[in-house]
Amino acid sequence: MPQYPQPPIANRNPFFEWLKQARRDFSRIGASLCLMVVVWYALATVLEGALYAAVGGKGEAPNWVTYVGSGVPLYLIAMPVAVALMGKSTVIETRKFNMKPGMFFKLLLMCLPMMWVGSMVGSMLSLALSDGEATNRVADLAMQTNIWNVVFLVILGPIFEEWMFRKQLIDHTRKYGEKTAILLSGLAFGLFHMNLFQFFYAFLLGVMFGYIYMRTSKLRYSTAMHMIINFNGGVLAPWILTRVDLDQLDKVSQAAENGNVAAMEQWASQNATGLAIMLVYFLLYGAVILAGFVLLIRNFRKAEFYIAPEELPRGTGARTVYGNVGMITFIVLTVLLTAISLFL
Repeated sequence: MPQYPQPPIANRNPFFEWLKQARRDFSRIGASLCLMVVVWYALATVLEGALYAAVGGKGEAPNWVTYVGSGVPLYLIAMPVAVALMGKSTVIETRKFNMKPGMFFKLLLMCLPMMWVGSMVGSMLSLALSDGEATNRVADLAMQTNIWNVVFLVILGPIFEEWMFRKQLIDHTRKYGEKTAILLSGLAFGLFHMNLFQFFYAFLLGVMFGYIYMRTSKLRYSTAMHMIINFNGGVLAPWILTRVDLDQLDKVSQAAENGNVAAMEQWASQNATGLAIMLVYFLLYGAVILAGFVLLIRNFRKAEFYIAPEELPRGTGARTVYGNVGMITFIVLTVLLTAISLFL
């Protein structure tokens, strides 16, 4: 057949080609996160079932079964697989800066009211959507105070989660804008928990940790804050609450309402030390939350952000970052799993 000359291909607009590449980068990240969740759930289901059977398979599983069965597949398999899928094409090197102890303590205080507000919102919304039936399984797990809380909640959890959601996500996306990378880090961190009780405070803390990592490029600071916050919520607070017999309190309260004041007085006498410890703790906790609120209000507008090498233009960020197959799939999957955990 005769060959006819083909018309020349029109020059492609480099701006739109660049946006397409950015969207592909974010879609790949979303797909990586989605794969992480799927691999984690699949392997954790198998491992937890095997461990539960190994300890007898009767009654409620000890919390070490949950921690090991969930944590080992997530930290050693699912997260590394996700990072490998992300690749290194968009990672850029940055200068590292030290943080003075005073600034560290100041930022830590600012984290506490963010966590408190987020926790209140998550709890109220969870109870409202479930007609008061939902329970915070993570909080129930943390109440089983033992060494496993320290190993997984205080040490391993913060190390691997900060490596994944701060270092990996921010390093791969910061060239498209600092705010873009920080918000994505916080949102992915919140959704990753797949627990409405935790979503709002995890998102807010993720944003704060992301800002800290962005300004220092050192993971040690956000990891240390993460450890301190988890120690308070997963070790210190549960230990303090167990100093008081709260189950017996319900019974003596009913007895007091029926006129048996002596029962309440006896309970208070038996739990005097625990009540004193609890009172001091909650007074101090309330004071630091108030101080954190003041610091947040005074320093909110002092946050510094710098123009990134390939900063997404105004009006294109949301569609480029979240309007792609990978990120949409990750969001839909985690929201669905969050809803399932809320109503089951």
